[in-house]
Amino acid sequence: MKALLFSLLAGIIFSVSSFNSRFGDGHKTLEIGAAAPDFKLMGVDDKMYDLASFEKARVLVVIFTCNHCPTAQCYEDRIINLTADYANKNVAVVAIMPNDPQSLRLDELDFSDLGDSFAEMKIRAKEKKFNFPYLYDGDTEAVSRAYGPIATPHVFVFDKERKLRYEGRFDDTESPFKIPGETDTKNAIDALLNNREVPVKTTKVFGCSVKWSEKKELVQKSLDAWAKEPVHLDTADKETMESIIKNVSGKLRLVNLWSIRSLVSVQEFPEFITINRMYRDRDFEFISISTDGAGEREKILKFLETQQASNSNFLINPGQNPAWFHSVNPGWHGDLPYTLLIEPGGKIVFAKEGSIDPASLKKSIVNNHLIGRYP
Repeated sequence: MKALLFSLLAGIIFSVSSFNSRFGDGHKTLEIGAAAPDFKLMGVDDKMYDLASFEKARVLVVIFTCNHCPTAQCYEDRIINLTADYANKNVAVVAIMPNDPQSLRLDELDFSDLGDSFAEMKIRAKEKKFNFPYLYDGDTEAVSRAYGPIATPHVFVFDKERKLRYEGRFDDTESPFKIPGETDTKNAIDALLNNREVPVKTTKVFGCSVKWSEKKELVQKSLDAWAKEPVHLDTADKETMESIIKNVSGKLRLVNLWSIRSLVSVQEFPEFITINRMYRDRDFEFISISTDGAGEREKILKFLETQQASNSNFLINPGQNPAWFHSVNPGWHGDLPYTLLIEPGGKIVFAKEGSIDPASLKKSIVNNHLIGRYP
């Protein structure tokens, strides 16, 4: 239900974004017939690209896309297939990432394990085996402002003279599990290859709004709001621990057992706060459990406050080890920190003693069937 609501709200937001971008918010979309603005951008292969890099292509397809957007992720395989299908037909495909990574709020990463930094673009391109250049424009967004993409993804198709002949959606369905009815991008390419007029020159775009640099103030507002959230520390006993592990919440539950005496625990705790802020608006929750005992309550609460840990926090007495230790997980040897990812009903799908790999943990969360990358 939450995913459906998100999708409906997102559609409204993106429609408004489309209207504003075309009618005066300062980011005008390139008009049909206009010449392709030149660019000089670095690709994830550490090579520089400009329009001349594709001068031999009869048709040039420029797609503005990114890592974090669920709609953009839906289209990754289709872009890969498009590139392969037209590789021997004198068609070049290039993708440009238009977002300023510093303008991306953590809660906008709720369908992704990666942000939109250049380093993360390299990871995504390698994982998906992109067969097209993937270029970074996040520092200045100068190229993106010249083209004027409304959302990610946004497609621009240019003819041999590099005049814009089509701009809009890739096709008419953002579901990765459905076959599109209107293959707008392919239709435009095929028309140009056959010296025909493009049948539909402009279509409405849907996806995530471009994260222009001026949106940094929204990031700060979200940080300020999170900083004001109250922090609580409750006491846990054997029954509490059993309930936490059993997980009847209906949510994917991330549990971190830690100690203020453990340097690794303290150093990696901010990663859990980041993960919680990324996914907490979905069917996900984070619970921290300190094993330092009641005598350390004031110190633990102070630490949690400095971390802005507004999630559920518990303190358990280590002297009660025999009562609660084995209720956690029979495979646990007692080393701290200890991290668990638990599905409803108590199924443990991730368990790690010692330090976590944040990237692997995020991937485990977003790829879980309870969360997923798509609305």
